[in-house]
Amino acid sequence: MAAFVTGAGSGIGRAAAIRMAQEGARVCLVDLKERNADAVRETIESLGGEAIVTDTDVSDPGRVEEAMQAAVDEFGRLDVVFANAGINGTMAPIETMTPEQWAHTLTTNLYGTFYAVKYAIPHLKEDGGSIIITSSINGNRKFKNFGGAAYSVSKAGQVAFAKMAALELAQYRIRVNAICPGAIQTNIGENTQQTDEVQSIEIPIKYPKGSQPLAHRAGRPEQVAELVAFLASAESSHITGTEVYIDGAESLL
Repeated sequence: MAAFVTGAGSGIGRAAAIRMAQEGARVCLVDLKERNADAVRETIESLGGEAIVTDTDVSDPGRVEEAMQAAVDEFGRLDVVFANAGINGTMAPIETMTPEQWAHTLTTNLYGTFYAVKYAIPHLKEDGGSIIITSSINGNRKFKNFGGAAYSVSKAGQVAFAKMAALELAQYRIRVNAICPGAIQTNIGENTQQTDEVQSIEIPIKYPKGSQPLAHRAGRPEQVAELVAFLASAESSHITGTEVYIDGAESLL
């Protein structure tokens, strides 16, 4: 099995790449921070697995296409695409958010997902495969992410895109699903820019003690990786066009 994982240098992407490698997959690690991805490759190789790294900005269609081709050239096939790369982007009221800030989040999260799926299709059509998209509870079940209109729209769009793609690609036995994590212990906060104006639109919310009722803490990337490995495997062969929430019941509060 050969897998293509975007945002593979850290967080959920890292955990999923390692987990799939443990299941025998050869993995193309796609990340803009190549040094982080190199560390993941070394981890996979230390476990007896095989991985390559591509330095790729997922908002650039040409670079995504090149990375996809590099994976196929190296592994001779493609079976799984995990379109995981994403950013929080700028958190700002709609009134003060600039068109450039809006576009940066949408281009990275939603366009980047489209590019990964688009350029994978020719390589998946012959034998089928699995496409998994990292969306979020934000934009699908939760809307209290004040200032996060661009982020939430990109995440809602990913779920709609997954459903459309699932129908279109079913004839090729290509499955497309979206995962919707809640709070997960990752470093996504490093690419978040919150403006001071967000305070002007916040609505006070008081939650009961423990905002993640199942475990009373944020989830771990490894827990999400288990879901990704399942959706990548034949054990989920009849699941497509589905969004799966993995948030410890956080979004039900």
